[in-house]
Amino acid sequence: MVALLRQHHFVLNMDLRTRRHSGMILQLAVLLWCSHGAIGKDSCDGPLVSNLPQSSFRSSSQLSNSHGPGFAKVNRRDGAGGWAPVESNKYQWLEVDLGERTEITAVATQGRYGSSDWVSSFLLMFSDTGCNWKQYRQEDNIRAFTGNSNADSVVQFKLQQPVFARFLRLLPLDWNPNGRIGLRLEAYGCPYKSDVARFDGSSCLLYRFSPNPTSSQTAKDIISLKFKTLQNSGTLIHTEGQDHTITLELHKGKLLLHLRKDKSVSPGPESHMVVSLGSLLDDQHWHHVAIERFSGHLNFTVDKSSQQIQVPAELSPSEINEISYGGVQCHGSQRVMSRRNFHGCLENLLWNDVNVIDLAKQQQQVSITGNVTFTCAEPVSVPVTFAGAQSFLQLPGAAQQQRDGGGVAVAAVGVAISLQFRTWNRAGLLLTFDLQQQAGSLWLYLSEARVRLQVHKAGGYTILVDVTAGFGLNDGQWHSIDLTARRGHLTITVDKEEDSTAHASPSFPVVSGNNLFFGGCPDSENNQECRNPFNVFQGCMRHIHVDNNAVDLIKVQQMLIGNYSDLQIDMCGIIDRCSPSHCEHGGRCTQSWSTFHCNCSNTGYSGATCHSSVYEKSCEAYKHQGNTSGLYYIDVDGSGPIKSQLIYCNMTDKTWLVIQHNNTELTKLKASSGINQHLAYFNYSADAEQLWAIITQAEHCEQEVLYHCRKSLLLNTPDGSPFTWWVGRTDEPQTYWGGAVPGSQQCGCGLQGNCIDSDHYCNCDADRKEWATDSGLLTHKENLPVRWVVVGDIQRPGSEAAYKVGPLKCHGDKNFWNAAFFNKETSYLHFPTFHGELSADISFLFKTTAASGVFLENLGIKDFIRVELSSPTEVVFSFDVGNGPFEVRVETGDVALNDDRWHRVRAERNVKEASLRVDGFPNATQKAPADGHIHLQLNSQLFVGGTASRMKGFLGCIRSLQLNGRTLDLEERAKITPGVRPGCPGHCSSYGELCQNQGRCVEMYNGFSCDCGLSAYAGPFCQREVSADFKPGTSVQYTFKEPYELNRNISTQSSSIYSDLKLRGENVSFSFRSSQSPALLLYVSSYYREYLAVLLNRNGYLDVKYKLQNSRDAEVFRTSVRNLANGQLHRVSIRRLSETVSVQIDQHEREDFNLTSDAEFNAIKSVVLGKVHESGELDPEIARLNSQGFSGCLSVVQFNSVAPLKAALLYPNTSPVVVIGSLAESTCGSPSPANPYPAETTHSLSGVIAVVIFVILCALAIMARFLYRRKETFHTQEPQGIKPEADSPEYPFHSEPNSQNILSENQKEYFI
Repeated sequence: MVALLRQHHFVLNMDLRTRRHSGMILQLAVLLWCSHGAIGKDSCDGPLVSNLPQSSFRSSSQLSNSHGPGFAKVNRRDGAGGWAPVESNKYQWLEVDLGERTEITAVATQGRYGSSDWVSSFLLMFSDTGCNWKQYRQEDNIRAFTGNSNADSVVQFKLQQPVFARFLRLLPLDWNPNGRIGLRLEAYGCPYKSDVARFDGSSCLLYRFSPNPTSSQTAKDIISLKFKTLQNSGTLIHTEGQDHTITLELHKGKLLLHLRKDKSVSPGPESHMVVSLGSLLDDQHWHHVAIERFSGHLNFTVDKSSQQIQVPAELSPSEINEISYGGVQCHGSQRVMSRRNFHGCLENLLWNDVNVIDLAKQQQQVSITGNVTFTCAEPVSVPVTFAGAQSFLQLPGAAQQQRDGGGVAVAAVGVAISLQFRTWNRAGLLLTFDLQQQAGSLWLYLSEARVRLQVHKAGGYTILVDVTAGFGLNDGQWHSIDLTARRGHLTITVDKEEDSTAHASPSFPVVSGNNLFFGGCPDSENNQECRNPFNVFQGCMRHIHVDNNAVDLIKVQQMLIGNYSDLQIDMCGIIDRCSPSHCEHGGRCTQSWSTFHCNCSNTGYSGATCHSSVYEKSCEAYKHQGNTSGLYYIDVDGSGPIKSQLIYCNMTDKTWLVIQHNNTELTKLKASSGINQHLAYFNYSADAEQLWAIITQAEHCEQEVLYHCRKSLLLNTPDGSPFTWWVGRTDEPQTYWGGAVPGSQQCGCGLQGNCIDSDHYCNCDADRKEWATDSGLLTHKENLPVRWVVVGDIQRPGSEAAYKVGPLKCHGDKNFWNAAFFNKETSYLHFPTFHGELSADISFLFKTTAASGVFLENLGIKDFIRVELSSPTEVVFSFDVGNGPFEVRVETGDVALNDDRWHRVRAERNVKEASLRVDGFPNATQKAPADGHIHLQLNSQLFVGGTASRMKGFLGCIRSLQLNGRTLDLEERAKITPGVRPGCPGHCSSYGELCQNQGRCVEMYNGFSCDCGLSAYAGPFCQREVSADFKPGTSVQYTFKEPYELNRNISTQSSSIYSDLKLRGENVSFSFRSSQSPALLLYVSSYYREYLAVLLNRNGYLDVKYKLQNSRDAEVFRTSVRNLANGQLHRVSIRRLSETVSVQIDQHEREDFNLTSDAEFNAIKSVVLGKVHESGELDPEIARLNSQGFSGCLSVVQFNSVAPLKAALLYPNTSPVVVIGSLAESTCGSPSPANPYPAETTHSLSGVIAVVIFVILCALAIMARFLYRRKETFHTQEPQGIKPEADSPEYPFHSEPNSQNILSENQKEYFI
């Protein structure tokens, strides 16, 4: 029965749930069904050729009678020991007639006995009739079989899919270069029996089920058949149920499965569903079809392609009453789309275990309409394939054909040529010939998928005729062309349609010369008769007629008429490379004759097959690129099936991923008669599959729930049934509230023991008239998110309630930092076999100090895949899918990869190409060989960090290893593996540069943090400006400790930073925005009445005023930048080293000044922003400015290592800061923000949001124009200081004690 199961394998394409629930039932059904095939066969591998008579063999030619095809039997020495043709070229063939249709499972070849003659590669063809051959392809892509390497060995090939045919033909491609073609052949298989019926396009069979109500309705229904036809349209199956129909029709060579609901029962567009499968099915070869119905699923199979369909409830088929085969007229129904009946042959029509053709022969339960015969008489059609650049067909022209009965040439009066063609190419030559009397040349060709005819005058480029007809002719369908020219009138018609007809009226006779050339021209320097200025034609032609006479292409093949080159006669070798499509994730497939292309526009994926996501997998990954908070597309499984989703990333101390739903506002409820419960459903911006993947990947998720109540019980604790509950991902009612644990039937106050009534576990369960609240966070990930909430106690008089469910928030990416450290060359981690048959992508990060090592390897019997560091400057991605080893290399030049820093590697292999990327180096790509093996078949374990041979192991760290979007848990496996440690320290060497503005990178187990204690900035990367709006009375004073000499007899409040006795330099920087002038911006005082003041004078210039010596007047340094009180943001940097003062404003040139007084700033007392309230000893001019206070914005203020504004805003309780007046953090110091979103159009936003964005963009454009007119800049750039200062031992950040961190350890801003 193995052969029987193989014969009908296509019926078994079920989803996994179906297999689990009904495996035994299915096996029994299949066994019954297969009983109609080759009954009683335990195997199907018997020899088929050895016992055939010599008359069953044919060949293209034979070297002698003893080299005839009848001697081509494996292990036989008859005659000359095998078949050998007269010439050894690619036009030879050997054919075997098996006598009847047979199941063929294997073939074997052998060279000619006792000779140097053998075939080293060949093509295998099969046919039912001895014509219209079809080529056997391995993996739908492999053309050639590998043959022999000597004359004696037998090479056998087991066919991946059995062939059902009567005739076999073998075409040698290569042979021993020191011998000639020599061949002996065997085929293996078993007899094949079937029931066939032929339909003439107006006939059909109607199968009505028995009246027994249980006979037609089973747990599983299977309809299966085979068909063959030359017509591209027609109805194969039509079923009728109580209120639905299922129709299977052939439409333009594709099968369409229609599911329809009776419109009287369910009107509207949802009453019709169409699924398409297969292509080029009008090739007069048998094709398998199966429709399997189980519950709400349909499995639709055509040949080797299957599609599983989830049928909507409104279209779910009910009981089937009758089935019509071959058409719909048997029903008299008008509800189907196709008007044409099927014209061709059907075989083995099976409904579950019922053979419908057998019932029709017995005239039981099956009625026959029209002419149905139970044999398959096939029309003869001989196509020809133009496959390559050298292909052409040469036929005699009118000058050779127009002769009278005595053989004397007769003058022709015109041309009548017709043909049919099919192709995927948009351009190519169809026909050309020279006109008689050297009047010119005619070209009939495809251009932009239209037929175009041109006649050029001889000896020049003058176009005498130029007409076009038809459109979209590169769709792979058969199209006809009729060209006629008579008595000054030329007509070209496409598909015999009047709308696709073009006319011309040449002033000269259009009559062909000696020869007609189809598809191309001979490649000969002496060829003056055929010129092809266009592309060659690649496709198929058939039904060629010249002057109304059909061309016998078999005679052409036998070289009896005409000439040809590189043609495949008696077969059409067209392949639909887009069916099934290798384009993933909704990529649109287009094709030419030799390849296909995937258009990945608007899919969110890239690559040759749209396999790789262009988005990151988490907010954490976006954050590591230096991005700030905003909306980002997240593709949680990378190249996996889950679609990307636009999600808000809140990048603060932790990276929060926030998913909104449709009701995050507080919803109020009041008692209402007749309403016992309130149900709220929450629709999230991500679908269920996306949500669960995000929650699983996150380290922590939470969702806030809140319930306000007055006389409205919540959980009815301690012993009652809950009035309110919620449902999460598991679809089970949850009877606990925020802050409690699953199954507790408590609220947060009950868990903490602080409810307002100790007898209850929720505040609301006290049932008081006063308003109460129960709120908290739900953190049990398995139950999140909240999908709906039921509120129950709202029907009593006086009951009032309000509830709120917040957005789902998650942080942490368990996959991003998942790492393992390999400290032995012989150590490795092993995982299950990697399955990436058609598409495989591998991405990871590594860091090492070793010069080489294998990152990962997976082996098969012959296939393998490997990624390795071959040298300190080269990564190699290698694999073999059966075409020989294949390598893609990326060289990094002078950049060493063993620098103990993280480097990213991404390798991808698909049916079109292989690519490798390392960090930001150029992507390396290698095209896959044409017509090669495409399936990667692996069977060993996946080795990570080493190889099966324990050689060339990797030393170092591998992190975030992902294969086809799935992250391998390296840490968990490393915990139980000797020589490998989980985790990997040392992230700052790679990511430390993300800590900006003097932020310090701090190592952590999983990741790192940026310590912003020495920076005036805040945020995860110390890049967020800390700003505040100041009013005239606002003051921020940061006070330093007095020097020991001054305070040793005075009791003062301790502060965190001591003043220095002699400060020889300062580094002051800040940003401001104001329209006030004059104004005091910053004031630094000393215990010795010395000071530094930064101010705007009345003309809007910036003045820097130093007084470092009591006996001398203050020195004022005025900058040259005009009008700084213009309301725009300006960046100021002031550096003093001894007597040299440097000032830089925005991006203007730095200005240098020199102090003439003392260069030491003694015993700094305080730094004041805004108004100085201790103004008793102020300089009179400073006092006048100070009286007005400061109105405007100050941002990122830094004095040496002190950030007074940041301390006042973020850490007022732990810093020596005194704030007078109103002070609150704002964004006034932020320049116009850059767009934080990825450069991908956001299609999921609603129209309202789009309008808002449009308005904002317009406002930004107007602002940009205004700023341009003012010729100001908003970019902050580090001042161009004197380089030696940074390295000087007197540089303030290195030499002064006030450079210590003012923040405690628990105030650091961590990035996890």
